[in-house]
Order: sequence, then structure tokens, then C-alpha cells
Amino acid sequence: MKRLRTAALTAVALTAATLTALPAAVAPPAAAVPAAVGPAAASRPAAATDWSTAVVESTMARYTPATIGGWSYPVGLYLYGQYLTYRRTHDPRYLSYIKNYVDRFVKGDGSIGQSFNSLDSMQAGRLLVILHHETGQDRYRKAAQKIRDRLNTYPRTSDGGFWHADTSSRAHQLWADGTYMVNPFLVEYGKEFGDSAYTDDEAAKQLAVYGGHLQVANGLLRHAYDESKSASWADPGTGLAPEHWCRAVGWYAMAAVDVLDAVPADQPRRPQVLTVFRKLAAALEKYQDPATGRWFQVIDKGGRSDNWTETSCSSMFTYALSRGAQQHYLDPHFADVARRGYQGVLANLSVGADGRTDLADISVGTNVGDYAYYVARTRAVNDFHGLGAFLIMNEQLRGDSVS
Repeated sequence: MKRLRTAALTAVALTAATLTALPAAVAPPAAAVPAAVGPAAASRPAAATDWSTAVVESTMARYTPATIGGWSYPVGLYLYGQYLTYRRTHDPRYLSYIKNYVDRFVKGDGSIGQSFNSLDSMQAGRLLVILHHETGQDRYRKAAQKIRDRLNTYPRTSDGGFWHADTSSRAHQLWADGTYMVNPFLVEYGKEFGDSAYTDDEAAKQLAVYGGHLQVANGLLRHAYDESKSASWADPGTGLAPEHWCRAVGWYAMAAVDVLDAVPADQPRRPQVLTVFRKLAAALEKYQDPATGRWFQVIDKGGRSDNWTETSCSSMFTYALSRGAQQHYLDPHFADVARRGYQGVLANLSVGADGRTDLADISVGTNVGDYAYYVARTRAVNDFHGLGAFLIMNEQLRGDSVS
């Protein structure tokens, strides 16, 4: 968030009117985009194409800010990735698109029609912090503060972990997914609005509590934990879910990096978060598919014929390992693990006859389940879980794609 507010506000004002009605197609120039990424295009360096802008342009061509979807974490994830692309390219259309989406939900007085009774509903709050930073408009602070204030009364486990949702079906449950839904928002909110004394401590605490429950001996995290041990999926002894679902673990990995980047070196819980992240990184290296560089939908059972490598989590792990090595949270060799993952994800990206990008093998939204449930999930193309994770990964590794 390094753009000057005045410059960004001017850019938004200049382009907001044009973005309310996007053109029918905004495709990357055909000459700039090879027909496919993967073995057939191996002789052509992927770095020659700006895949972030290609994905953003393709997605903006498919959806206007009014049709991209409601207030939700998958859309919020995607638009955060679009914002990272904006920060690099300074294309004002990208920021205006985000603003026009958010302004569907935030009124001029800062009110927002969300109860924030689940962690999932909080993830798009990052966009509120971003827009306050970029425009200086106080309504975004007021809307973001509603999330911050909700946490004062939000239900927790006995050791302080936020429940996945304030509903009977999610009571007493910690899902690894939830760490990304709230904690990056928290540290960014704290920095933007001078509340870091609370937000940094809370975010680090959440990662430590979740990691303490979910991480098992092999270094991976189980999808979820039920303190009451009453959920149908919960082990009666440990309260843990039965499997290591890849995207749930990916959410935690990205959250860990984002929080470690934000909190000070002397933050008391920082060593706990680092320990969980380092154990996880070692496990991810072990379970990376040697054939593709990606990771399996159920991470530790890649040998089963019905398991499959999934794009969103592979992007998440690639980002987290690359950033972790860059920031010296991890040994430098994890940069090589990340490069293999990057090549693997690029192999699932192609360009259709319409000139728009297609990102394949993305698991649709998923509850806690057993092995059969996870591997039977729909393998979608251009699902926002995958597009957002791809952009976050690509902005981290652009130019580092040829090993």
C-alpha cells in the first residue's frame, strides 16, 4: 500500500465512470500470450507474459463489479490479488474496479449490511483497509471498524481461538481456513488505523492457538478441530478432522507469512508461529508431487489413484514458501521448492480461443469431510479461490519462472 492517496484518488475519480460499464471483452493481446503453458510451450519462457495482468483483464472481461458476486471471501481473495497487480502496474482501472465492487456494500456514512458472524465474512474487509489507504475516505474506516468491534464479542474456544462461525453447526470449531479470513485483515487494520498493539497480538495468538491444535506429528495441519468433539467428523479423542485438505493448509500458510511480515521481531508469540510454519514447510517439501510440482487435494495421500493435484493450494504453498525463504523465515532452499510449484501451477494455465486465460483444477468451496468427500469435489476452471491465489503467487514470483 505505497501509492499516495491523492494520486490514487485522482485515478479513481478519472476512471470510475468508465468502469461502471466494462467493455464486453478485455483480452490480452494475442501476440503477447502463448496458446498454452506447459510442455507444449516449454521452449517459450513463461516470464515473457505478464500472467497477472492477463488473468485480471480476462476476469474483468467476464464480470463487471456488479456481476462478480456478493460480499464473500472468494471474491475478496481475487480482488486482493487484483490489488497487488494494481500496486505494480498502477493501472487505475484495476483499483476503480475494486472500489466499484466495495461501494455496492458500503454506504456513504460507512454503514455496511454485514453482521460478521463468521470468519469467512471478514476476509473481504481487507479491501476496506486498502480503499481507506488509497482514497482517504473515512467511510471505509467506519466499515472496517465494524469487523474490529465484532471481534470484541465474537465467540472463542477456551484458549481464545475464534470459532469458525457464530452458529450452532460451527460452535467450538477451529478451521485452518479461518486463519486467513481474519488475521491478515487484523494486522493491516492495525497498521492503517494505529491499533497494532491489539491486532498484532491477536493475530499472532490466533495462529499459535490454531497451529497448536491442528498441526500433527508429520508437520501438516488437519482441516479442523472441534473443542467439543461433537462434530460428525471429529475424532472422539482429539477433536481433529480426519484429513489434511490442501487448501485449508494453504490458507494457514499464507496467513502465517502475512502475519510474520507484519508483527515486530519481539512479538512474544512470533516464535510459536515460526515453529509451526517451519515444520509445515518441511512437510510440504516432503509431500510435493515430484511429477508436477503441485500438491494433492489430500496432501499426504498422493499415491491413491483418485487423488489429484489442486491449483489453489499449490499457488498458496508456492507463495508462502517463496516469501518465507525471501524473508529468512525458512532455509533458502525452499525458494527452489517454490519454483517447482510455480512451474506446476503455470502448467494449469492456458489461453482459450477467446484470448482469455483459463486456470484449471481448482477445488470448489469445501466443508470438513473425509477422503472420499475431498477427492470428489468439483474441479472447476477459473474459480475465484484459484484466481486469487494465483495472483498472490504470481506477484511474488514473477520473473522467477525459468529454472
